[in-house]
Amino acid sequence: MLPIPVDLPGWLAYIEGRHSRPIALGLERLLEVKQRLGQEKRCPVILVGGTNGKGSTCAMLESILLAAGYRVGLYTSPHLLRYNERVRINGKPVDDAALCAGFAKVEAARAETPLTYFEFGTLAAWETFAQAGLDVVIMEVGLGGRLDAVNIYEPDCAIVTTVDMDHMDFLGDTREKIGVEKAGIFRVGVPAICGDAEPPQSLMDHAATAGARLAVLGKDFGYLRQELQWQYWGLQDGTVSKRSGLAFPGLRGGNQLQNASVAIAALDALKDKLPVAMQDIRRGLIEVELTGRFQVLPGQPTIVLDVAHNPQAARVLADNLGNMAFHPETYAVFGMLRDKDMAAVAAALKSRVTRWLPCTLPGPRGATAAELAAVLESAGIPGPHVCFDNPAAALAYAREQAGEGDRIAAFGSFLTVADVISALGRDA
Repeated sequence: MLPIPVDLPGWLAYIEGRHSRPIALGLERLLEVKQRLGQEKRCPVILVGGTNGKGSTCAMLESILLAAGYRVGLYTSPHLLRYNERVRINGKPVDDAALCAGFAKVEAARAETPLTYFEFGTLAAWETFAQAGLDVVIMEVGLGGRLDAVNIYEPDCAIVTTVDMDHMDFLGDTREKIGVEKAGIFRVGVPAICGDAEPPQSLMDHAATAGARLAVLGKDFGYLRQELQWQYWGLQDGTVSKRSGLAFPGLRGGNQLQNASVAIAALDALKDKLPVAMQDIRRGLIEVELTGRFQVLPGQPTIVLDVAHNPQAARVLADNLGNMAFHPETYAVFGMLRDKDMAAVAAALKSRVTRWLPCTLPGPRGATAAELAAVLESAGIPGPHVCFDNPAAALAYAREQAGEGDRIAAFGSFLTVADVISALGRDA
């Protein structure tokens, strides 16, 4: 029997080996351990799923609810630099001691039940939240929804931000198949918010079968972009209500109005349990921060960080880059995992990048720079491409080559952005 770890690095190494596979979808094992732990819901819970936009929507919900004076717990994944980023209480990552205490409780309760890294972390996060006297808990789905670890908790509102192609090995190879998995977090009589204006029919059907109270972007709520501000609208008891004169969210990019609308729609659905004032919404959206979501760093040359790692996110990044001021050259620090659609991501950004710098990512899933260079060639992006051992090395090269008016964009994976952040000496 392995000794019980005494610090957070020890626990993270320990839980990584508690299951034979890194991903094992299914809820039976989790529900068994949850019952042994005696975990009970003591405050409203918001589950947030979707292919893209989950992290931004979670951050906006957290920021608005904190502005309203609530004690908020937030569980997200993956992290960039430190595991503590995954578990936040009142806008701050929890400390090592709180996480270790949560892991120890899960370990004592699980007996011989195998748990994956994410499952262990999800149960431990709930244990941490249970000690904090929270008013609301926000939990981001890790993969899919129906069989994801966070789905063992009963939501008061369930959100699906978007539905697109990603994790096809686990969720299916069409939007219709993926839609069923995403909609698996919906519940009978519980508000369900969909931020995809063209959701797959399978999601709509599942919501109807489940008896969820579904609201869809563009049909039941939406937004109107104006010159220096924007307007939110939503159907309330058959009547359209409007919130006008809203400042643009603190997160950059045109897609963030979609995410902000989803967050407001969810809070409208929860107004009896978690009332928020208009001033809280305004303040929360202005003050929201989230590393690596079309994050533009100050200084010259301009550096853009974006964790975009699937075709839909890459298309959004391409649009956002296109809406920036003119830059003669754009250097791409490009690192991806091998099981992602590397060719589609490259194709989506082909017109926005002038110099591609493929770089190797660590771990068995990480694509090598040579593999990425071959993908670029097949996508009609001719070389020769200078290859790098890691994103930090690619960044250093780009900073040497770029002029003051040029731009460096780091994207393709959380790992790519994390290495660049570390190289820049910044915190997540």
